[in-house]
Amino acid sequence: MTSFDGKGISMSHWEWLTTLEREPSNKIIASGDRAASGAHFVHLKLAQDTLLNPTQRFAYDRFGPDALNWQHCSSIGDYLFQALSKFGPTYVGAGIMMTILGITGYLQWGRFWRYIFSALLLLLEFYTVTRPYWPPLLNNAINPLLARLTSHPPLLPFQLLALARKTTLSIFIALSQLGPLLQPKPSTSTTSSATGSIDPQQLNRIEQITQANELEATRLLGLDMAPFVGDGHGVDDLKARLKEWLVQNTIRNDPEVRDAMGKVMGRRRLGAPAGARNVR
Repeated sequence: MTSFDGKGISMSHWEWLTTLEREPSNKIIASGDRAASGAHFVHLKLAQDTLLNPTQRFAYDRFGPDALNWQHCSSIGDYLFQALSKFGPTYVGAGIMMTILGITGYLQWGRFWRYIFSALLLLLEFYTVTRPYWPPLLNNAINPLLARLTSHPPLLPFQLLALARKTTLSIFIALSQLGPLLQPKPSTSTTSSATGSIDPQQLNRIEQITQANELEATRLLGLDMAPFVGDGHGVDDLKARLKEWLVQNTIRNDPEVRDAMGKVMGRRRLGAPAGARNVR
């Protein structure tokens, strides 16, 4: 198998291209479709021109077939500047969005790894498009592994970058989906003691319980007041008796109130006659 390093074109590649130009595929010949045959030869002519032009071959290897349609690009520097204007805003926008989401409290879990993978992807792309040779990772690891284990043709640098972008995006999605499941949830007591405040969920639960108790008390009071509906004199008498009962059984029976009343009564008896001191 012939190895391509991006610096030149091997003889076996030229022989393969010449064979394709002289002998189109059997399917096109059998169909007799002149339009398809013409398109096939135009495609081969474009491939030959790209291989003969070192600048276009450099752009094709690193930016893909779309680079051949870029206008006003005659040198490697022009292609690099065009690529920077096309892909640069994507990286800048992604960095700004990640920063905003991190500041506002979103995407907290795995935030460090997102920055690491973004920086690695940017470094890989910068290294790949600015070097005259193919990345060693492609020549020494990925392509030999593909040749040994699969029948897939060798990857070009732009295919490596596309695969790296998709892999990075998949890692970001995995971090967003699996992060909340893998992150241990702090206990409520620990959170409350550490922050000095009550958990909002606890406040909502207490509010719901309070509202339920208030509704139940209102319903029971309505049942107790049912016999006095429409009887204003009876309602006034009931209020007076309830007030007297509260005073007699609640206020006067309170230990502090009884102690205070005892002290007052004791001071009053100090100046009373001897026979009246023990009278209550």
